[in-house]
Amino acid sequence: MPESDYMNAAQLEFFKHRLRQLEQDILANAGATTENLRETQFVPDPADRATIEEEHALELRTRDRERKLLKKVQQSIALIDSGEYGWCEETGEPIGLPRLLARPTANLSLEAQERREKRQKMFGD
Repeated sequence: MPESDYMNAAQLEFFKHRLRQLEQDILANAGATTENLRETQFVPDPADRATIEEEHALELRTRDRERKLLKKVQQSIALIDSGEYGWCEETGEPIGLPRLLARPTANLSLEAQERREKRQKMFGD
């Protein structure tokens, strides 16, 4: 595909729709999590109480990951609106449609992401 066809209006609209759907799914899950955590249960058995507390802790960790993903989704939508979506933040090269299809919030090309991960492994960043 010629570079001039990369991230054309149809592609941007496709990814914006996909990101909006992901955003709605995350927000719906957040509401369900909040409702679930509000339901207080009095359980006299300490083992059962510990199980419930562990389930709540797991739900909160999941919710925290979803909150971070929601931020990335919203940043990606803003990049679409500004015309910068689909381009690597480090190199300015196209991220590539296959990578964006697999991970629509990607902001680095595969090569740049691999370099970043190697640096993090070497220097513990």
